[in-house]
Amino acid sequence: MASIRREIRIERPAQQVWDLLGDPTTIHTWFPGIVESVVEGSVRTIKLASGIPLPEDILVNDPIARRFQYAISGALFKFHRGTIDVIALDDDECMVVYSTDAEPNVMALVIGGATGSALREIKRQFESGQHDHDVVSAISKGDL
Repeated sequence: MASIRREIRIERPAQQVWDLLGDPTTIHTWFPGIVESVVEGSVRTIKLASGIPLPEDILVNDPIARRFQYAISGALFKFHRGTIDVIALDDDECMVVYSTDAEPNVMALVIGGATGSALREIKRQFESGQHDHDVVSAISKGDL
């Protein structure tokens, strides 16, 4: 099994970043190539830009540890686990760590490349002011 870890520093409070990343319904707003996300119970189904639906089992959504973890069963994977951690560095800066464990090994490289792009997009959105508190609240309520 292969593991890939990507991380990025974001000049925003950890809780503000977690409010977006800890909401499993918002992944399509920050992960390139994902156009839709529907959550039913502990299953999130994402729809890829190609139109392919991909069900993911939500394993952990811990607002105290600010950790979100999910698994993909089947498809091209023997095994897949994705983990997102939002870590406070100080009051106004955090680090987001996105880890991927996958088998076959090559799939970790594919997903790892995509998670690196997703982290850069998250940073761009937050540091451009796109996700001030009002925007995050609207996303959470489904108004955007």
